[in-house]
Amino acid sequence: MAGKRITILQGHPDPAGGHFIHALADAYERAARDAGHEVKRIDVARLEFALLHNAQEWQWQPPAESIAAAQQAIAWAGHVVILYPLWLGDLPALLKGFFEQTLRPGFAIGKAAPGRLPKKLLAGRSARVVVTMGMPALFYKLYYRAHTLKSLKRNILEFCGLSPVRTTVIGMVEGSKDARAGWLTRLAVLGVQGA
Repeated sequence: MAGKRITILQGHPDPAGGHFIHALADAYERAARDAGHEVKRIDVARLEFALLHNAQEWQWQPPAESIAAAQQAIAWAGHVVILYPLWLGDLPALLKGFFEQTLRPGFAIGKAAPGRLPKKLLAGRSARVVVTMGMPALFYKLYYRAHTLKSLKRNILEFCGLSPVRTTVIGMVEGSKDARAGWLTRLAVLGVQGA
């Protein structure tokens, strides 16, 4: 079986690295490469781009060079892996800004006819979203109903055509070293599978 083409979007906003989400991305990437998959990685915190301020910029302003390169890496991939920590119950602002810049009309969605939804230009690609948080994962899923993760999945990724979108929620990241080692192993297994 031929390897997959995988693009990893590591969404922690600290460019210095050293956080658990960085270790998870490293474990997935290393295992995927060792299994014969082709891998490209984007560390969003190391990109230079401005935030969008209005619909005209989103629709008509050419993307920054770093965003255009990210679009090429996403278009190249058959599978996209997105990793980020939950901050104030949502994506870190930098990652949200990255998605706003990257998933634009003409790249992620087509122009919509009046009364119609736009064409999903990223169809044919799957995705995995990995979210870390300080609270227990079950509490996030039951009490908060994983609302921000569901929004990212349905309102952004699936809206652009990525499907299926699978999720991995890792709670209590400040927990024991054994728990962290277990999650690193699980991400490595997903990397081997290209899942």
